[in-house]
Amino acid sequence: MPVGLDIGTMNIVSARTDKNGKTNTKRIRNAFVELPISAKKMLKLNKKVSYVEEEDRLLILGDEALEFASVFGKTARRPLKDGLINPSEQGSLDVLMFMLENVLGEPQSENEVCYFSIPADPIDNLDRNTVYHKGIFERIIQELGYEPIASNEAEAIVFSECSDTDFNALAFSFGSGMTNVCMVLNTFNCLEFSVGRGGDWIDKGVATSTGKTQGLVTSIKEKGFDLNNPQDRLQEALSFYYKELILYGLKFVSQKFIQSANQFGLQKEIPVIVSGGTSRPKGFVEFFKKTFNKNKKRYPFQISEIRQAKDPLNSVAYGLLVQATQEEQEE
Repeated sequence: MPVGLDIGTMNIVSARTDKNGKTNTKRIRNAFVELPISAKKMLKLNKKVSYVEEEDRLLILGDEALEFASVFGKTARRPLKDGLINPSEQGSLDVLMFMLENVLGEPQSENEVCYFSIPADPIDNLDRNTVYHKGIFERIIQELGYEPIASNEAEAIVFSECSDTDFNALAFSFGSGMTNVCMVLNTFNCLEFSVGRGGDWIDKGVATSTGKTQGLVTSIKEKGFDLNNPQDRLQEALSFYYKELILYGLKFVSQKFIQSANQFGLQKEIPVIVSGGTSRPKGFVEFFKKTFNKNKKRYPFQISEIRQAKDPLNSVAYGLLVQATQEEQEE
């Protein structure tokens, strides 16, 4: 059975189809916190806490890392930053190995195919690229016994959501570290890029503007709120930053399509799919539609609809599984 693996700045998610044809996902929060080795005795009592023992320290992984960080007055550390491997956390590569092993498990066959997500190179920061990021995860996945194949994050959304349109779509993946964009026509990736703003940019900006901690802002955001009906100052700030994120992303999308207008001679309408954890607040898609439609004349194709992915948190993993399954069948 092949597997799809979405490696996000906030979450790592795997997707598999079991023997009964049911697709199952497994998720771990992409965060960890360091505790003294003396904490191990008490941790043994809680079977739900994932941790790794390294010499004289314990590394708490996943959602529990945020809880422990709060209790001990620490800041949870992040192996990824702005969509790519965090250069200031070189020691976290071992942590990434444990996290991927946690969500992937043992291969069910020799060199089992694993499609994993990578972002596109950022269009607003030409000094950054995905070469190192891609290479590191290829090595880790291979060491776990799988055959790694990289695929664009937003492209996977099209394979998850657009079988009814013969895999023709323009997809937006609003993640924590980046916003990824990809146009897929008849299953072929025709255009991809990213911008270096996402949910983390929102959280940091709101925290700075309101005098709150970034962790608190993230927690409140993830509980859910209405972009068009904020209930307090913090939610109002979140609303401002969300709308600015959408405006920023669509500005570069518009510029990109103006530059490449002659490349596309589409004779049919295609859908626009919006996905990613950052797209979950109520009102997000409505504001996206309003902003997108104001500039639709700039796009060299017709839009049939703008809709959200059925499962924004897992759609990338599902799409990667579709690609991995096809790869397995071809072999």
